Amino acid sequence: MNAAKSKGIKSAKPADTALKSMAKPVNPSAKSKPAAKVPAKPALKSVKAAAKSVAKSVKPAVEAVQAMAAEALRPDKPKKMKRKAYEAEMRKLHEELVALQQWVVHKKMRVIVVFEGRDGAGKGGVIKSIMERVSPRIFRVVALPSPTEREKSQIYMQRYIQHFPAAGEIVIFDRSWYNRAGVERVMGFCTDEQAESFLKGVPLFERAMVDGGIILLKYWLEVSEDEQTKRLKDRIDDGRKIWKLSPMDLKSYSRWYDYSRARDAMFRATDNGFAPWFVANNDDVRRGRLNIISHLLAHVPHKKLPREKIKLPKRQKAHGYVEVDHDFKYIEEKF
Repeated sequence: MNAAKSKGIKSAKPADTALKSMAKPVNPSAKSKPAAKVPAKPALKSVKAAAKSVAKSVKPAVEAVQAMAAEALRPDKPKKMKRKAYEAEMRKLHEELVALQQWVVHKKMRVIVVFEGRDGAGKGGVIKSIMERVSPRIFRVVALPSPTEREKSQIYMQRYIQHFPAAGEIVIFDRSWYNRAGVERVMGFCTDEQAESFLKGVPLFERAMVDGGIILLKYWLEVSEDEQTKRLKDRIDDGRKIWKLSPMDLKSYSRWYDYSRARDAMFRATDNGFAPWFVANNDDVRRGRLNIISHLLAHVPHKKLPREKIKLPKRQKAHGYVEVDHDFKYIEEKF
């Protein structure tokens, strides 16, 4: 202990003194001081606000993924068609389209095929598939732009009649006189009175076409809201498809139910026995194209004409011909 004191180390309190201090009675009348409030940290508030904002922005994406999953797992939904199977079926249909083409020319038939439907429903893809292996001189595609001032002064059907087929021709209308019942009515390019007058008159017009010997097929391509959104977004993001996105598509996109009402009124007035509407669900473009082309072939009577055996003739001999010595300007071979 003396050594400890010499080094300046204080001695500890005795144990009994420490216990007495701990056992000191508490005054019940004494008021305890309230605990000091800890102010909320600004950082914590900002973190909570950010979390709410993120949750709000993520919710639509989560709901969209859930909807896609539910659609994909639907028990009655057919599996997506593999490309190899699609191309094999399309090859068969292309061969039959060529046979139809030859029969139409042989019998001097006149055929009109009308394609209507919602924006992004796949009309262009179906038409491209039809035209891929046939002659553009026999199968003609008519896709008219907005009418000129002169055309606006004409009878409404006049600009379409001039494109009707002659003997041995098939004309495909990529949108048609039914613009008046659809886009013109919805977007205000004609009055309701003009649209109603059109719907009353067009069955008489089509009756005259059919009675005159024209085979008339009318197709409406339907697509779901989600699939339409996906396809229009794809046009925005894909530089190869941006030309398909017109200002009218953007204006029309928000008016889904106005177009539904216009479509329903059109069907009520113009879906009849001599010129019915055929509706195709085209959410799955591969199946849709195959189904539509198969239907078209089944509704235009035709037979496969016998074909003579073809043999290439012999080439002529050169008889002294020498390749010309000329500085040809060949294109650069980058590939």
